[in-house]
Amino acid sequence: MIKKFFNAFTLAEVLITLAIIGVVAAITIPSLVNNYNEEAWSTAQDVFTKRLEVATRQMNTEEKLAGYSSTMDFVNELKKYIKITRVCDNNNITKCFNKEVIWNEGEDPIDMSTIKNAASLGQDDWDTDTVAVQFANGVNAIIAYNPNTTQEPFNNTFAATAASMAILYDVSGNKNPNTNGKDIAHNANVKQLAGATGCLLPEEELGFCITQILGTENGGYGPLTKAECEAQKGDLGIGSCNDGDDYWAGAVKACGGINNMPTMAQLGELATYLYNYGSTIGAQQNVSSISLDTTKASQFLSASPYSERFYVWSGQRFYSFGAYGRCFNSSSTYLNNYYGRANSYLLAVCLDH
Repeated sequence: MIKKFFNAFTLAEVLITLAIIGVVAAITIPSLVNNYNEEAWSTAQDVFTKRLEVATRQMNTEEKLAGYSSTMDFVNELKKYIKITRVCDNNNITKCFNKEVIWNEGEDPIDMSTIKNAASLGQDDWDTDTVAVQFANGVNAIIAYNPNTTQEPFNNTFAATAASMAILYDVSGNKNPNTNGKDIAHNANVKQLAGATGCLLPEEELGFCITQILGTENGGYGPLTKAECEAQKGDLGIGSCNDGDDYWAGAVKACGGINNMPTMAQLGELATYLYNYGSTIGAQQNVSSISLDTTKASQFLSASPYSERFYVWSGQRFYSFGAYGRCFNSSSTYLNNYYGRANSYLLAVCLDH
């Protein structure tokens, strides 16, 4: 007869194994939950912005987008095109929206009851109040209507949402973290939030203040035609205009001029910050075998069409037909120039000078 012998685990070995599993779980689970939340927020933002754009495009087609004297009048028309379950005027904002929002990490939360007009969202030229709404899909938002809205009913590519409103929205309703760049998002017309510094990253670490990070989707920035560029180049500081769609010129316009665009030296300083690099990355310097801090870079990655990298325009032209920019990969960063200024995947990063 052949005897089989089995070695049993001792109680100490079992406890040690369980302890190791517990430590690994404690390390990995928060990261997995955070990644899941960020993916869920990003997906919810994409779905909401597409639904809102469909609604405003339909308003544009039916010539219902322009001509309102107040945000409340506009919202009362908007709710015919997208389901809104509750509307609150600017004296009752927090009945429809969060009481506080963290606009910049490390700053005190903003009291949202103070966001009473378009100027509170950075639109000093719009003489309209804010209105808070709750959408049927659980998204809460604060809206200010642009009284200068135009409409183009025969243009099905018209960016109706960007033309008509400044909107700040929370895709998680009243749930935490109520933080800009996470569950809180906004379109390009929201320039700042009253009470915040307006800097999206720590100015004391960068040496300059980034006020906006815009992609070409979800109400970001768009290209200028040659005619549009020629009409505005003097005010914007654009030396010459190109044929066709000029995304670089569009980025310059979105930032309010060349002087509000980063120099190549500043993009090097931005790379130094985002990669936690030990010394300053120069304007012309390429660096590899480094690691992008995705937490610091989260707002850039959210605006980028790519999940693991992004590209940023500078305000410096490359001869008369191109413009310089910098690429930020997961493990490298490098200078580049983009001939024709026609690439739509570069971000417009705007500075406050």
